[in-house]
Amino acid sequence: MDGILPLWKEKGMTSHDCVFKVRKILKMKKVGHTGTLDPDVEGVLPICLGRATKLADYIMSAGKTYVGEVTIGYSTTTEDASGEVVEQKPVKQSFSREEILSVLDSLTGEIVQTPPMYSAVKVNGKRLYEYARQGLVIDRPSRKVHIYELELLDPEEVYEGEEIRFSFRVACSKGTYIRTLAVTIGEKLGYPAHMSKLTRTASGGYEKENCVTLNELQMLADSHQVESILKPLESGISHLPKWVINGTLAEKVKNGAVIEQPADWPAESDEVAVFHGEELLALYKQHPEKIGKVKPVKVIPN
Repeated sequence: MDGILPLWKEKGMTSHDCVFKVRKILKMKKVGHTGTLDPDVEGVLPICLGRATKLADYIMSAGKTYVGEVTIGYSTTTEDASGEVVEQKPVKQSFSREEILSVLDSLTGEIVQTPPMYSAVKVNGKRLYEYARQGLVIDRPSRKVHIYELELLDPEEVYEGEEIRFSFRVACSKGTYIRTLAVTIGEKLGYPAHMSKLTRTASGGYEKENCVTLNELQMLADSHQVESILKPLESGISHLPKWVINGTLAEKVKNGAVIEQPADWPAESDEVAVFHGEELLALYKQHPEKIGKVKPVKVIPN
């Protein structure tokens, strides 16, 4: 079975739990997820089956959308609601809608984030959460991420109280930590903050409306209808330019050959999806050393 399963991950499960359960339901080994979701977070988690596992990195790179809630007034060890309180500072002032919108606007575009200690980023061969569980705080590399949209969802004109909460919708690049974004929103308003709720509503072009839960997947498996909800491999790289080739060239591409760069090669793109008819064969890019040639990045086996 090959394809992309748009799964709705429920709260209380890790992404690895979901992969384990999908393997068990579908009775297949070649299953992989497309980016971790914390146990407290629910939402869209595309699962790659069979040949689609070759495309997991491309689905992860295609961007994500979340609906979250930030609470201003105290921060936590994990930057979300599951952590212990680190700093508490009752909010003594009110904020106008315009002030909140100004902060969100300042965080739209390219920003720099430092991954939270409770995260799966590896430093010196260990994941940050392993250091954090030992009570250690270590230096970790900052990275640039892109916030495409950051929208205030609540309608209030004035926000006040010892703790202030408001919901937001964010469309962002791979590698963005929404928990850290919530903390930064608080810092810009002058108060400790954390992310109190989060739902991933889209990932890699797959949306909540496309998804099934694990229970629904089990029912589909019992009635031999799983393939009815699988998305084709091609949907995982729909954001890449497409190059359609003839049958003679297709054999070379299937064998991973270096070939002549076509006249209509999209120069602005790093990688191109190569098709024979409707079939995805491979991903190619310009050869770094041989001018006028293109080489395979990934060949998709039959």
